[in-house]
Amino acid sequence: TSRSPRRARTECPVDVFAHLDVRSFLQAYYDEKKASTRSFSYRAFSRKVGLRSPNHLKRVIDGERPLTAPMAVRYADAIGLEGDAHAYFLDLAAFSRSSTGAERNAAYDRLLTYRRSREAHHLDARHARYHATWYLPAIRELATTTDFRDDPAWIARALVPPIGRAEAAEALGVLQELGLVARDASGRLRQSDAVLTTGPETRSLHVANFHRTMMERASRSIDLVAREERDISSLTFAADDAVLAEVKERIVAFRRELIALVAACEDPTRVVQLNLQLFPLSVAPEESP
Repeated sequence: TSRSPRRARTECPVDVFAHLDVRSFLQAYYDEKKASTRSFSYRAFSRKVGLRSPNHLKRVIDGERPLTAPMAVRYADAIGLEGDAHAYFLDLAAFSRSSTGAERNAAYDRLLTYRRSREAHHLDARHARYHATWYLPAIRELATTTDFRDDPAWIARALVPPIGRAEAAEALGVLQELGLVARDASGRLRQSDAVLTTGPETRSLHVANFHRTMMERASRSIDLVAREERDISSLTFAADDAVLAEVKERIVAFRRELIALVAACEDPTRVVQLNLQLFPLSVAPEESP
């Protein structure tokens, strides 16, 4: 690489706040510039950034190269981003570079500190809240029980452990906004058939947070829930790849059987959580040091 040449700023034709993935933004930027400027190309962009590599932008878009923090600054300058848009792009690049759950969550939270980002991704932020707050999916399921009452105070007391009335009221609002509960013909609040979907940029983040949240609830249930009301067991074993594949298939089959069994229940009375985890405690033979 070489030092970036001095240049006049040009206005960015794409709204960076509409994106939660740096590669999708760069692709949109490239497409827009290519359509509006005949002389624009990957090579032309590299010259503007001050790079000798003619296809650096393409390799970043294709996921072949990470956009490092120093390079993100040069990209933002070349694209013509200023102020909050410039800062958002740098945080967007950091979000795309992050590898651990803690890093991704911290970077995602930074993206939502920008007002225009919150406005553009309001529902995605609600999705994040749903997956990271244990009582939101619990209340959604509670709405299917026979004695369910559309009353925040009742809902707050019905959960284990209980939550605050204000938390229950806010949760009902979030669930209704996401379309996960809705009023039926009689005006009663019931679980709807809506499917919770998120963008590909954040789906894995939200799902991972959901698993962490529910595993934490499982850990706390050891002290919070009476032994006769829970079933917590674990098994540590050694197996080869063929047996592990069979174990995974049986877990999938068992989960399907449970789903069918629960779906056939006409008068559910309470909400429970079942977690299934299988993970290695030793490296595979080819990974041994």
